[in-house]
Amino acid sequence: MPETPLLDQIATPADLRALPASDLKQVADELRAETIDAVSTTGGHLGASLGVVELTVALHHVFDTPKDTLIWDVGHQAYPHKILTGRRDRIRTLRQGGGLSGFTKRGESEYDAFGAAHTSTSISAALGYAVARDLQQKDGHVIAVIGDGAMSAGMAYEAMNNAGALGSRLIVILNDNDMSIAPPVGAMSTYLAHLLSGKTYLTMREAGRKLTRKFGNRMDRTITRAIEHARSYLTGGTLFDQLGLYYVGPVDGHDLDHLVPILRNIRDADQGPILLHVITKKGKGYAPAEASADKYHGVVKFDVATGTQEKPKAAAPSYTKVFGQSLVKEAEKDDRIIAITGAMPSGTGTDLFEKRFPQRFFDVGIAEQHAVTFAAGLACDGMKPFCAIYSTFLQRAYDQIMHDVALQNLPVRFALDRAGLVGADGPTHAGSFDIAYMACLPNMVLMAPGDEAELVHMVATAAAHDAGPIAFRYPRADGTGVALPETGIPLPIGKGRVLREGSRLAILSYGTRLQECRIAAERLDDLGISTTLADARFAKPFDRALVEQLAGHHEALILIEDGSTGGFGALVMEYLVHNGWLDHGLKLRSMHLPDRFQDQDTQARLYAEAGLDCDAIIRLAMSIVQPATRRRIISGIGPRLIALADPSARAVLRQPEFQVEGAAGS
Repeated sequence: MPETPLLDQIATPADLRALPASDLKQVADELRAETIDAVSTTGGHLGASLGVVELTVALHHVFDTPKDTLIWDVGHQAYPHKILTGRRDRIRTLRQGGGLSGFTKRGESEYDAFGAAHTSTSISAALGYAVARDLQQKDGHVIAVIGDGAMSAGMAYEAMNNAGALGSRLIVILNDNDMSIAPPVGAMSTYLAHLLSGKTYLTMREAGRKLTRKFGNRMDRTITRAIEHARSYLTGGTLFDQLGLYYVGPVDGHDLDHLVPILRNIRDADQGPILLHVITKKGKGYAPAEASADKYHGVVKFDVATGTQEKPKAAAPSYTKVFGQSLVKEAEKDDRIIAITGAMPSGTGTDLFEKRFPQRFFDVGIAEQHAVTFAAGLACDGMKPFCAIYSTFLQRAYDQIMHDVALQNLPVRFALDRAGLVGADGPTHAGSFDIAYMACLPNMVLMAPGDEAELVHMVATAAAHDAGPIAFRYPRADGTGVALPETGIPLPIGKGRVLREGSRLAILSYGTRLQECRIAAERLDDLGISTTLADARFAKPFDRALVEQLAGHHEALILIEDGSTGGFGALVMEYLVHNGWLDHGLKLRSMHLPDRFQDQDTQARLYAEAGLDCDAIIRLAMSIVQPATRRRIISGIGPRLIALADPSARAVLRQPEFQVEGAAGS
């Protein structure tokens, strides 16, 4: 007889707590199968979520969530948590427009105590919860779950140091899924973890401390140190103990028979901050993910039976790949070029560099602050460091960019991947703000390619630029399919280019919205608005001569970028206003991302929602520049096809000032 599904009986963690511990293995098996099936239809972070299935079940079974506060670091491993906390019916909307976030999100559920998608924040947030609890004399436990990779960030150690000093009751669970800092796991280590987390040992330990205090502080410290030294001899001793966290572990994070009683012991302990070290395996229980943890960390839709991911063949290489290939070519010519990334070699394309020049490649882990200052040190002694970091993650190193690089005018090269809107990963991963936060820094040069061929030239430009810091940004997207140059040619700093000439309207684009601008310019010409299109290439310094040319020879100028307010458009508008160009009747408009966070969706939908697609450009242009004649007769097969086939053009052409020959009644 098949087992009765238990997952169907769990609407909230309270239902899970009502089950006997003997049923938890079945719940975990069903939860793993549900997670695999859901992610196969949505894509997402599979490996990390599969690795914490048993841990998730054990935590919600032992602790009284949401009264007890559970905080997941990063949040990309929280899919099983979402299923158990009342969101199973929506789990197949994960990372979709209008659906569940791919990370924890406070507005989504009371069980998501802290929103997270950037790493290493959980211990700090949990300590905040613990201190708030104590100050308000509340009850409840606070648990932070942090991965071993997140332990490479300094913020985690700052938080543990503070927690140890404060002595607040706090539980930190180190989810070690790479065995990167783990001593061997076996029966003896599990037995010791069970013993040392038990009430008997902790009671004796505290009683011993009270006793030794009677002999004075010096004797107290001496005896306490001896006790901890003995424990360290048995368990291996850890840095965590030195920081003031009582270390327990390591334990098998997939063995519920051991995990549940240890969590109960820790829950019931009258103890300050405790760190439980659990060993898990990314992708646990799904053979393809276990065999290739990196490829199944983040997945697109896939076939459950085979593990084959549905990756459509791209018409052109991605910007990330073009950057990686271009950097390798530059490094072949210059042995001073160094590649640095923060735990994202494949995500930034620097894995190509690592294969070719392993001695000149440095993955510093999730430590963006260190990455930037490390690069600054290299630049001081004549090397040419390329610091390749996602736009959203570089924000974490802003002080270092300012003080250690820009202030000293050091030639560090910043390659900002994932610029603009990223789609399913949502607002936490969108590269919306780098233009604004980099442009305000003295000495900084900013570039953005309009297509992948321009990216090749910008890598060469950065390699050749020794006068100070320089940065270039590019999106998470495939290229446009243009022919790539064999080798990059350094661009003149601060010079843009004109791509098509017109007489009425000028569009000046910064970055890869250029392709939408091309289409818009062509359609506007057909609609009777002669349009010039220019590619700024540089936001700082921008091409003042080009801007003045566009402002002086057109009725209107539209500035376009895929960044936040305060970026490229703000720089150009300030210049034009201060130099009196608006006094001559120039109509000036800026198009940028809205001043709000946009939830996850496809990139196309997000840009349409932001008003940065072709249709939005046409609508704005038509609102400020009238066609050449009040009633324009549009004839010829091309315009007629536009009128018939293009929704945006049809909407415009329905206005009374237009008559489309041959399109009446359509």
